[in-house]
Amino acid sequence: MSQLLMILSQEFEKEAEGTRRLLENMPEDKLAWKPHEKSHSLGELALHIASISGPGFLKAVEMDEADITSFKPAELPSELTKDIVLAKYDESINAVKGEFMKLDEEKLMDLWKLKNEEITLMSMPKIFLLRTLMFNHIYHHRGQMTVYLRLLDAPVPPLYGPSADENPFLTKVNQA
Repeated sequence: MSQLLMILSQEFEKEAEGTRRLLENMPEDKLAWKPHEKSHSLGELALHIASISGPGFLKAVEMDEADITSFKPAELPSELTKDIVLAKYDESINAVKGEFMKLDEEKLMDLWKLKNEEITLMSMPKIFLLRTLMFNHIYHHRGQMTVYLRLLDAPVPPLYGPSADENPFLTKVNQA
């Protein structure tokens, strides 16, 4: 059993718990809210997080290149709800669980390219693809979502330490 793949799998599953908690805390009545006209709405951001957590990146590491012109953003349902976002997230996570162990560690060192037709936009080992475009991409958007929640006065769950709304390090004795 590859230690690298085991570590990636464990990180993915552990981080998935925090991401789900974040999605659970979004206010249902604020899914159309945007912090700025150039920003995505809370619902769009949440659906993006739910969608990018899926098996697409694991499929990408099986390819040697991808063309950006073939990427299509997740379609927004006409009536986006929190339940739809959470169901999409659960579907995405469940499709990936255990799949890391099926990857070929040696092939993860092979080069992957993102192209725009004939132009190479970026090139990196496939392991970096997983780390940057899958894991770090999710973390980036989670950070955005914590700001959205804070601006909406919705509770922000602790992701890497206490939040102003929850401090898992304090016991009831310390809180009294």
